[in-house]
Amino acid sequence: MTQISVRVDGASYTDDVEPRTLLVHYLREHLGKVGTVVGCDTSNCGACTVHLDGEAVKSCTVLAVQADGSEVTTIEGISGGDGAQDGSLHPMQKAFHEMHGLQCGYCTPGMIMASIDLVADNPDPSEHEVREGIEGNLCRCTGYQNIVRAVQQAAAEMRGSAPAAPDTLGAQA
Repeated sequence: MTQISVRVDGASYTDDVEPRTLLVHYLREHLGKVGTVVGCDTSNCGACTVHLDGEAVKSCTVLAVQADGSEVTTIEGISGGDGAQDGSLHPMQKAFHEMHGLQCGYCTPGMIMASIDLVADNPDPSEHEVREGIEGNLCRCTGYQNIVRAVQQAAAEMRGSAPAAPDTLGAQA
């Protein structure tokens, strides 16, 4: 066993873990952060994406011991901002909801985390840039069009621009 100390969603944890424990399993099994889902364990789908020291990573490719001394943010840690307990949604979560950027929801936590990282690096991404930015995250349900719209709407809100009105005629449910 190896002792690690991490901050996850603003809380500090010190735990003994097997050196081979993947970060995704540590988050889910030790900390109960089940919003970070296991999709493939091969880094192909991106469903397990979290932020490690501010960068999006697929947590099935990182050992928990590699996160020692780091800050991890999961899908559970992005809501409400500034530790608010009011249940408010992050702008990206809100946009995914409003723009119908999800169907079954399995890929959604990882897709949202990757999209937040994308917008942090590129506050005004084009459709092409959004598609390139999320290419490591797979969705088998939506066809991506509404995900792209959601990312662009959230980007507009996050940079303070008026978000585009939802296109209800062209939106896919």
